Amino acid sequence: MMEPRVPKYRSGQRVKTAVDVINDGSVENAPPEGILVGAGGIGEIVRVLMHTEASVPIYLVDFGGRLVVGCLEEEIVRV
Repeated sequence: MMEPRVPKYRSGQRVKTAVDVINDGSVENAPPEGILVGAGGIGEIVRVLMHTEASVPIYLVDFGGRLVVGCLEEEIVRV
């Protein structure tokens, strides 16, 4: 069993995307493999979860316009 990675960010922090965030199929009303948020998109972390199998944090980021996306640490940076 992998030791869980300690989250680098917390709820309430503003972040921006470091890369284009692509739909992995989890957002039904968006094209599969389409860009959900372009690089440089600014949002706010609303919740921090832990991926149970990979033991890595998943950040639910609100990008406005009723778009909340799960992001990995590698996909976001602090504003």
